[in-house]
Amino acid sequence: MDKKGKHIRKTVQSVFGILQNGYLKGFIDKTIYKGALKHFCVPGMNCYSCPGALGACPIGALQALFDGRKRKAGLYVIGFLAFLGMLVGRFVCGWLCLFGLIQELLYKLPTPKLKVPEKLDRILRFAKYVILLLFVVVLPLLWRNSAGAGDPFFCKYICPVGTLEGGIPLVLFSDSLKKAVGLLFGWKMLLLVFIILLSVFVYRPFCKYICPLGAFYALFQKISFLQLNVNKDVCTNCGACTRQCKMDVNVPENPNSTECIRCGECVETCPHKALTFRIPTMVHRE
Repeated sequence: MDKKGKHIRKTVQSVFGILQNGYLKGFIDKTIYKGALKHFCVPGMNCYSCPGALGACPIGALQALFDGRKRKAGLYVIGFLAFLGMLVGRFVCGWLCLFGLIQELLYKLPTPKLKVPEKLDRILRFAKYVILLLFVVVLPLLWRNSAGAGDPFFCKYICPVGTLEGGIPLVLFSDSLKKAVGLLFGWKMLLLVFIILLSVFVYRPFCKYICPLGAFYALFQKISFLQLNVNKDVCTNCGACTRQCKMDVNVPENPNSTECIRCGECVETCPHKALTFRIPTMVHRE
């Protein structure tokens, strides 16, 4: 992708991040917005408890599906996310996720970059599906507290987005929370620092190995309306697109890989213009 194209994507990511965290009053008054917009979730990872957050976190909201008190809200969320997945797949990851942008900016720091061995990388990529199944579905479904409610296991024990956008500001704002900080917050801070440091050396490690939302969207990648098409008539298998892909996708062989975040860099890099994003037509032509 040329510099203009990269700047456009970074601008879209930045603007969307600002819009979904545009409740400035929350930062000023040290409060959390609880208005009507919080009944709707945003497409990308974004903490509900961030003082500036105007919408709900999709993973936090998805876990409500398994809380009997909020079943209707959960059904809406899974329908909304499935609709986005079927429409554009992981395009949301590449264009609309603020935490994805943060990782990309960290990766731009001038340091030596690490290449995860292929076999290990292939195994680690499955971790986000395990996290989606175990921490977002199974544990919230099976575990109940004394009040009969489920527990948001991913948000509570793993999510670095929640720690960065919600946990840290809330602890800084509240003297009572500062005194109540314990091992759980320490664990989540350790995990956040690890992911931040890793992002300097590895491109989007949270997206590749941990993010359950990316895993959810990936389930629809192969059947989404938005598809990456390879024109075999002009493709020379020069490998330029694959070398450009920071998500390590073999583009000519698997253009709609579940790991592709549809950033578009391969499309702009191809010297033969063999790659295009398209929406398949349902009309059969003789």
